[in-house]
Amino acid sequence: MSDMTTTPITASETHISPATDGPATSMAAEWREFGAFLKRPTLEVSAKSKGALTVLARIYALDLLAMAVLIGLASLLIAAGVYIPATALAGMEFTWGIIAMVVIGAPVMEEVAFRSWLSGKPAVIAALLVLLAGGIGFGLAHIALPPLGLALAMAGIVGAGAALYLLRNKPTLGWFARGFPAFFWLSTIAFALVHLANFDEGSLAILLPLVLPQFILGSMLGYVRVRFGLWAAIALHAAHNGTAVAIAALAGQLG
Repeated sequence: MSDMTTTPITASETHISPATDGPATSMAAEWREFGAFLKRPTLEVSAKSKGALTVLARIYALDLLAMAVLIGLASLLIAAGVYIPATALAGMEFTWGIIAMVVIGAPVMEEVAFRSWLSGKPAVIAALLVLLAGGIGFGLAHIALPPLGLALAMAGIVGAGAALYLLRNKPTLGWFARGFPAFFWLSTIAFALVHLANFDEGSLAILLPLVLPQFILGSMLGYVRVRFGLWAAIALHAAHNGTAVAIAALAGQLG
C-alpha cells in the first residue's frame, strides 16, 4: 500500500526545497546532509533514485556507529552496577520463522504504519486510515462474532486498495508539506514510544532512555523514506534488524 515511487513537487507550490540529486561527495558529507535535514525536515521529493544504494549504505554505516556507541554505553552502565531492564524478547528462542518476522515482517509492517504516509499524498493517507479502521473493526468484532470481524478486515483491505487507485494521481497536500517537520518528528517519536512495549518492567523515566536507539533509527528511516521512497526505509530497517539478530547470535543469545 506504499507509494513506492514519488513525483516531483515544485517549490512554488508547497515551499519545499529541491531534493538532493544523488549522493554526497563523501560519507562525512552524506552525514552532514542528514544532519541538516534533521535541523529542518522538508518534504524533498525526487523522481529519481540516483545513487540510492550508496546513500543507504552510508546511512547504514551511521546506524552501525550509533549502535556501537549505545551498546558500549550500556555495557559501561551495567559494569558500573546500573540496572537496565531486559526486553521481553531477551529469553525468547529465535526460530527461523521468528527471525524472518524480525528481519522482514516487522520492517514492512512498521514502515507502512509509521512512514508510508510521510509522502503527504491523499491516496496513501486515506488508504492507511481505511486499513486502520478495518483492523480496529476486526479487533472489536472477531471474538464475539468472527464472521463480522473477518468481513470488516476484508473491507478495510479492499477499501485501502480502492483509495490507492482512486486517489493515485492526487498531489501531496500543501498543508502537509508546510507542517512536515511536525509530522516527521511525530512519526519518529511514535516509532520509538511503541517499542516501550518491549519491556515488562520499569518506570517511564527508566524506560524512555532505552528507546533512544529506536528514536535514532526512526530519524534515519524517515530521511531515506522521504528521499527515495518507502522501499528505502524498509531496506534500511531490515538491515538494522538483521544486524541486531546477528549481534545477538554472536553473543550466544540465539537457540
